Amino acid sequence: MKKQLIAAAVLSTLLSGAAFAQQATEGPWMVRARAVHLDSANGDSTGLGLSVNNKWMPEVDISYFVNKNVAVELVLTVPQKHTMYSNGVEIGTLKHLPPTLLGQYHFDMNGFKPYVGAGVNFTRFSGVNLLGGVATVDKNSWGPALQVGVDIPLSKGLYLNLDVKKVYIRTDVAAAGTKIGEFKVDPLLVGVGLGWRF
Repeated sequence: MKKQLIAAAVLSTLLSGAAFAQQATEGPWMVRARAVHLDSANGDSTGLGLSVNNKWMPEVDISYFVNKNVAVELVLTVPQKHTMYSNGVEIGTLKHLPPTLLGQYHFDMNGFKPYVGAGVNFTRFSGVNLLGGVATVDKNSWGPALQVGVDIPLSKGLYLNLDVKKVYIRTDVAAAGTKIGEFKVDPLLVGVGLGWRF
């Protein structure tokens, strides 16, 4: 009986060590590339019924795993051009660049790796051309960001990624130099892509 217990303990230790070694070989870095659909909340207090178009856009993120479960993720894209409308009538265009920094907690469920995240978004508006320059928006926005997602293993170091983020992006709107209200983009971002762990 003692021999069986010792053998079981040794086998368990070896298997645990092998599992740890496999996780360790993945490395602390992960890069994901996603196609993301931006769905704007389009809320405003200007009385003008402001909205921007929804769209697909590319997204890249870089994650660093502090340990098995905790990671820090930087989400990047290129400046995105939007058409702005007032009560459904086009009034111009603008661009926004929304890098986001998130802290994440990753779970391990039989190989599937769901995660949750929270952090901060900074958005820079540029190329603003509204009503021929009569209207403008505040160029900078800071706001919280929330995230849920899952990495599904495909092969060693390669994952299918599904990701949903809620990002709070708001900006003051002015006409002829006078503030008339606030526009809330507050998009829901739904993405699918691939991740590489190394």
